[in-house]
Amino acid sequence: MASAIGYRSRILLVAAFAVLSLLWSEFSQAQEKAPLPDYVIEKFGTPPAIPEGPLSEALQSAVQTAFVDSMKQSTWGRDQALALVGIAESNDPRIAWIISDLMRFVTNRELQAALAVSAYKLLGKEPQNQNHWGVITDHLMAWDIPAPPDYLRFKRAIFTGLLPGWDRIFVEGDIDWRHVSWGGVLIDDRGYDTTDEVCNCIPAADNPEVTSAQEATWLDDDDIVFGIEVNGEYRAYPRQIMEVREMVNDTLGGRDLGIPYCTLCGAAQAYFTDELPDGIERPILRTSGLLIRSNKVMYDINTYSVFDTFKGNAVTGPLAERNLQLKQAGVVTTDWGTWKKAHPETTVLAERLALGRDPDFRNTRDADGPIFPVGDVDPRLPVHEDVIGVITASGKPVAFQRSAALVALKQGDEIAYENVRLQLDAGGIRAVDADGSDLGSHEAFWFAWSQFHPGTALWPG
Repeated sequence: MASAIGYRSRILLVAAFAVLSLLWSEFSQAQEKAPLPDYVIEKFGTPPAIPEGPLSEALQSAVQTAFVDSMKQSTWGRDQALALVGIAESNDPRIAWIISDLMRFVTNRELQAALAVSAYKLLGKEPQNQNHWGVITDHLMAWDIPAPPDYLRFKRAIFTGLLPGWDRIFVEGDIDWRHVSWGGVLIDDRGYDTTDEVCNCIPAADNPEVTSAQEATWLDDDDIVFGIEVNGEYRAYPRQIMEVREMVNDTLGGRDLGIPYCTLCGAAQAYFTDELPDGIERPILRTSGLLIRSNKVMYDINTYSVFDTFKGNAVTGPLAERNLQLKQAGVVTTDWGTWKKAHPETTVLAERLALGRDPDFRNTRDADGPIFPVGDVDPRLPVHEDVIGVITASGKPVAFQRSAALVALKQGDEIAYENVRLQLDAGGIRAVDADGSDLGSHEAFWFAWSQFHPGTALWPG
């Protein structure tokens, strides 16, 4: 009797497991087939049908010939042209991702046009009279077209075949390789503390030279600076310098910092790169020359671990295996005159770090919108609206519209969301906890914050 009950129990458990598996499969499929937001359909149209499963042998062969073999042979000939025709006739929009990757590097107009025509056909779109690569990639992102099987291998062949230095970058990890593109510059793979070493890259500054506020006569009062305070020490990072460096490895207030500036996202951030788990050496952050949805891709020169620049977590390599998450220090975006008046003891990066240039790309380069593909953008704010972003104690991202917050704070209004409180600091805005401690906020363009924190809360809502 006991044996019979045990047998029936096992049967019931197996049946229950089968039902749960079926329900989970249906739930997963429903999640995958969730309709796109109306604003995406309105702007980009209805996406094409997407096949599932592996590529056919013929299509695999065509992709190999057109994209992998062409990289190995450094040529595009009759075999590649015929393979591209077969790809265009496959009705598999997933392959458009690989076409987009190759288009980013192609300078030959005829080949660029042939690739574009094939991608448009796969996506069911009429050719556009504008930047084909940008238009195609925006559609792929906005429609969330899945990558084809074995995508990373194809993408890696293209990128490492055309530009050196990325062999250790393009590896498996917690990163959506579909969204990674070339930013137009080479990788900064110089060793630590090589600020003055010339490179054909965007050169990070390590242990940068600083001066007092009184000595910084080269800065005008209305020049934009990124102000950071750690343990009572203040330092200003002028935008003129950060535009040409984009990465600084510094020490302030007895703490090590990695400070990336993404010109395309309008975001300067400060990550603590010390007080890490046992066995982890201080990451030395560098610019990879790559972008992900228009945000710079940074990596650690010691381990070649790639980081999510916006969130500060390692996504590939040994540091991802350790689940390393860097903590942020607050960054206040303001003007030099107000910062030095509020913090006269501040230090500031030395003029020579600007490499003789005085760039200020804001409101010229980005005047017509992001210059790299970003796909769809949350329509609650304009793409280049400045926001102050921070993560609450409950883990929820929240963005505060900077223009509205400045007006409210200057009027003496309180701005709070969960444990977050906003306060004025030297003409800029800082987010603090209820006890006044820094919460590691920073300023960014809305498109960037909302893409890397989808579903973010927004003030005023």
